[in-house]
Amino acid sequence: MNSRSILDQLDSILKEQHRPEEEIKKIRSAYDFAASWHKGQYRISEEPYIVHPVEVANILANLQADTDTICAALLHDILEDTDTKPEQIKELFGEDVLNLVNGVTKLSKYSFNSKEERQAENFRKMFLAMAEDVRVIFLKLADRLHNMRTLNYMAPHKQKEIAQETVEIFAPLANRLGMGKIRAELEDLSLRYLNPEKYFEIAQLVAQSKAERDLTVQAIIDKINSSLKNMNIEAVITGRAKNYNSIYNKMTRQQKSYQDLYDITAARIVVDNEKECYEVLGVIHSAFKPIPGRFKDYIAMPKSNLYRSLHTSVIGPRGKPLEVQIRTHEMHDVAEFGIAAHWRYKESGGSTRSSSDVDMKFSWLRKLIEFQQDIKDAQEYVNSVKLDLFSDQVFVFSPKGDVIDLPSGATPIDFAYRIHTEVGHKCVGALVNGRIVSLDSKLKNGDIIEILTSKQAKPRLGWINIVVTNQARNRIRQWFKKNLRDDNISQGKTNLELEVGKAAFEDHVKSGKLLEVAGQLSYPTEEDLYAALGYGELSITKVTNKLKSAEIVPQVRYARSTSKKGNQVIEGLEGMLYHLSKCCAPVPGEPIVGVVTRSRGVSVHREECKSLNTVDSERIMYINWAQTDTTRVYVTKILVEVIDRLGVFKDVLGKISDHRANITSANIKTRNKTFALIEVEIEITDIEHLNKITSSITSVSDVVSVKRQQSTVQRSSH
Repeated sequence: MNSRSILDQLDSILKEQHRPEEEIKKIRSAYDFAASWHKGQYRISEEPYIVHPVEVANILANLQADTDTICAALLHDILEDTDTKPEQIKELFGEDVLNLVNGVTKLSKYSFNSKEERQAENFRKMFLAMAEDVRVIFLKLADRLHNMRTLNYMAPHKQKEIAQETVEIFAPLANRLGMGKIRAELEDLSLRYLNPEKYFEIAQLVAQSKAERDLTVQAIIDKINSSLKNMNIEAVITGRAKNYNSIYNKMTRQQKSYQDLYDITAARIVVDNEKECYEVLGVIHSAFKPIPGRFKDYIAMPKSNLYRSLHTSVIGPRGKPLEVQIRTHEMHDVAEFGIAAHWRYKESGGSTRSSSDVDMKFSWLRKLIEFQQDIKDAQEYVNSVKLDLFSDQVFVFSPKGDVIDLPSGATPIDFAYRIHTEVGHKCVGALVNGRIVSLDSKLKNGDIIEILTSKQAKPRLGWINIVVTNQARNRIRQWFKKNLRDDNISQGKTNLELEVGKAAFEDHVKSGKLLEVAGQLSYPTEEDLYAALGYGELSITKVTNKLKSAEIVPQVRYARSTSKKGNQVIEGLEGMLYHLSKCCAPVPGEPIVGVVTRSRGVSVHREECKSLNTVDSERIMYINWAQTDTTRVYVTKILVEVIDRLGVFKDVLGKISDHRANITSANIKTRNKTFALIEVEIEITDIEHLNKITSSITSVSDVVSVKRQQSTVQRSSH
């Protein structure tokens, strides 16, 4: 299909939705702008590139997304793949559209040490952008859905890689947001590439059973139609099979064949209002024998993703078990499109449940961002996202009747920390359904939980091994980090010394290797590293592996050293043209190497710079910092993430001034209701100076993390 016919399809959808003419004009302008910039670009399928943005826009139009989101869909690859300037988008389509395009573009514009790190940071960025504006994820899901629809053009190994990522991240995310229709298609398309044999087998079986489903639906209509007419209820009754991936999971989990599964077909009855849902339920139970224990009222107790419906299982008209779902038209819309439907009703002033209720349902997103701030390791971040966000859920009640969703396997301690950090810290016991239980008990659906607290109570370090939520684990670690720092330092140091041996430990300290490893792991000082080992944030294995890798000296070519002159910075490069690499921004005191370039002399890099992985070892020189004069300073930028409070900016700048570092620029940006980012450009003399500053900043109350930005400028203070 060419781009013009797809655009006509988009026009048709917009007109059917009776969108104002000025909005349609804006969308067409976005298409014209994108088409002009993507002209001459083609996808692997050999289609013009513009086809992809238009298809993404079509998906969003079918979700009835707002005009700015559809414009952003048409423009979503333009900053990454063309020379378009952000200012052009802002001028032509407004700041809202630019922010949406940026929200998607930023996710792929990073360079990382490994695929896992790249994936983790991309998802961290995605969640942050999503928290700022949920429409970012509508865009991302629509983009992924069209990419999955055209995945057949990719190489087989890429197909499996993308499908695996989709089924692990994007399909569960769509499910968590209540976007059932998109989730089902993403899951089915993933199954097609991960297990094609099963996919096509199930597809064929579902197609063959369509006639039977149609007969079942007609039999239901014939049986209840007169009752519904007598009650003046207009109902739409349809039959459907579960999506292929759900059927595959049931077959695998229950070790049954397709023919032995009885709940793969469901009848859906859609009515006008909530009262009629319960009236239809009575009609169904009168006409067909209900199966005990199979009734679920998701209207009275909605799922955490906004899903509302009545579910019941009965012995159907053909003598087989049958699931029946009963809902209103609005509930059906939300079941298909989730938060996208809520957004639509909210924008149009419709009658969805209150905003506060919806905000509570999606508070997990804000909480996820809050308790992920402390995680430094990329893979740990990905794993915790999958656990806290995408694992099977249990739904429990507070004594006030609030529904709390937690990962399967959660304990009363997880519940306590989900209620409030202080409730977790002061927890001494728990009542589940009125009975005292141990704190490592596993919670079940429907449990009513009451936490017993004491003012004198404190967390126990062993809880880290009991809880399953990352939120609880981080809060416990933070308490020990803040309250028992000296004990943690002593414990961590002792454990590391026992692991590597006393002599080796002392060698690592004297040679500076341990400080170097601490820096690589984002700990400014050795004491910070010991403390992290002590309270369980960092594993000893990770430290010992780093120490071992530091002992493996790469094969390098040594440069002949001559006498130092004046304020010579690099020993071994006397009389040679050289420059400090911008990619890793080395500072005196850090281990460095030189890379011989064709036209710019020697490029000086940090020894652990990621770009060295692709450099031929023959081009690498061993070099050292010279003993330079003290008039030379280096301008570097540090990024300080803080909990936003009055005075935190002043406190951070005060710590920098305490170390006699000149501040050349400083600003603070609010990221959301809880966090802010302080960017400070400072003048330093060497790495030791920088480490002292960052260590001092970490001692400030409400500082979450301190990182050095990857750019440093050499400057003379004369």
